[in-house]
Amino acid sequence: MFVLSTKAGDCRFPPVEQASCEGLLAVGGDLRPERLLAAYRQGIFPWYHEDQPILWWSPDPRAVLFPEQLHVSRSLKRSLRPGLFTVTLDRCFHEVMQQCAGPRTQFPEGGTWITAEMIRAYTRLHELGYAHSVETWRKDKLVGGVYGVAIGGAFFAESMFTRVPDASKVALVRLVRQLQAWRFRLIDCQQSSPHVMRFGAVEIPRREFSRLLSEAVRLPDRRGRWEFDST
Repeated sequence: MFVLSTKAGDCRFPPVEQASCEGLLAVGGDLRPERLLAAYRQGIFPWYHEDQPILWWSPDPRAVLFPEQLHVSRSLKRSLRPGLFTVTLDRCFHEVMQQCAGPRTQFPEGGTWITAEMIRAYTRLHELGYAHSVETWRKDKLVGGVYGVAIGGAFFAESMFTRVPDASKVALVRLVRQLQAWRFRLIDCQQSSPHVMRFGAVEIPRREFSRLLSEAVRLPDRRGRWEFDST
């Protein structure tokens, strides 16, 4: 197992082809902005339990949603009608992350992978203009949201939460439609699940994902606070 250095300026990762069959590539290091950005540019992301060291992953195959292939079900279209929800961008990033950090059933004893360390690290990325949130509101109450990282023409979707039916789905649809308008190339969903597949995500080989990603991250960054285009 490759152990990452914590030396300042050393953000090297091994080639993603060296990942285990489960996708585990490396352990250790830190969550400095430089390292996180270097990781995402190579299709690598951190995912670990709060009682574990930092674990870095590059699964094969990779779940990807191409913005132009977004699928919206008939029932969800009803929730997208004007007046049911208000959707904003980058209004309360930190709160969205905190809401996403609720206990997860895949971890023992209701743990979470969105640790306090992760929240601090991604909040810093948000301050630098790379991490973004989408918020869904009902009567001025935050009821759903999504957050992720944007580099060039790639958006790396990290997590979502919902407090009322369809709130997070509405946030995701509005985000994908905006990314399509901004000509983003792909949305990285990391690993497949019935949830992301219902939106039109597909699994592609890691080699193909790496090729598409290398092209996408070379596009100009859309940094800073995001706003929806006027319609």
